[in-house]
Amino acid sequence: MRAGTYSVATHSTAHVEPRERADFWSEQVDSRHTRLDFRYARRDGFRGELTSQRSADYELIGWRSDRIEYVRTPGLVRQDPAPDYRFLFPLEGEMTLRHSGQEARLAPGFGRLMTLDAPFELLHDSMLSGVILSIPARGIDGPLNRKAPLDAELDLTTGLGRVLHGMLLSLHAERTRLDAAQFDAVADRAVELLCMVAAGDDRPDAPDHLAQVEAAIRRYAREHAAEPDLSGASMAHALGWSLRQVQLALQRAGTTPRELIREERLRVVRDRLQRPEYTHMTISELACALGFSSASALSTAFRRRFGTSPRELRRRYRQV
Repeated sequence: MRAGTYSVATHSTAHVEPRERADFWSEQVDSRHTRLDFRYARRDGFRGELTSQRSADYELIGWRSDRIEYVRTPGLVRQDPAPDYRFLFPLEGEMTLRHSGQEARLAPGFGRLMTLDAPFELLHDSMLSGVILSIPARGIDGPLNRKAPLDAELDLTTGLGRVLHGMLLSLHAERTRLDAAQFDAVADRAVELLCMVAAGDDRPDAPDHLAQVEAAIRRYAREHAAEPDLSGASMAHALGWSLRQVQLALQRAGTTPRELIREERLRVVRDRLQRPEYTHMTISELACALGFSSASALSTAFRRRFGTSPRELRRRYRQV
């Protein structure tokens, strides 16, 4: 088991005086997301409960509450930018999302990937229950090569969407039995699936066989990332496809063999920085073992992907 920054907490208005419940709920939501305006159907006696599991990179929340409207105004966006993503979906009840002059209803079986860096209004009925995952912007924009924030509604009733839905529910259900490394590992895979579903929505005409090739390539890259001679050509040879097929399949998802291998190797580095059996290895030795040209090259790529340096991450886990 690996140690790290991971917490599980439940907050409920049931333990708060009725006249203070609305303020209590506003504080809980603001502290986990960003500054919002709150419009309560009734402030006195408002009912709400949320259960959070949180690491340095992700936060997964299951919540239930009375009718409420969350508003992110243009002024709040200017005052408090929030480029990170939220992926949310209802379990019971419906949500209504208004933004950019459009209105969309979100029912069970569908999810929404969005940032909080644009004005919106989110309204839901009494005692709606749902799940929301907070994701660093780099976790979506990097793999999908996004130059502008992505906003997408995703079908969670079939295919990879259904797998993603089940994975997040299982991750939340097992929250008390996980540590930081385990939580992050599953969240990483969930975000990878989320990117694949989002990319599929962007490219509805992509051939099915390319999607299958892409999934196999990603799986192979993940399992063999620590091998120093891993390349697009070696993956193609091992899987029995041409290099061109591999390149086309990954191009569909907005990436390349080189970028995919680097992404998986960065995850291996992050994993080893948190594991005690690798504390004897210097950053330079980790870089060399994973195919990076130098410790500096690894640090630059690692900071761009995870928002911190390898040295800082290792220091943080040693202090826990």
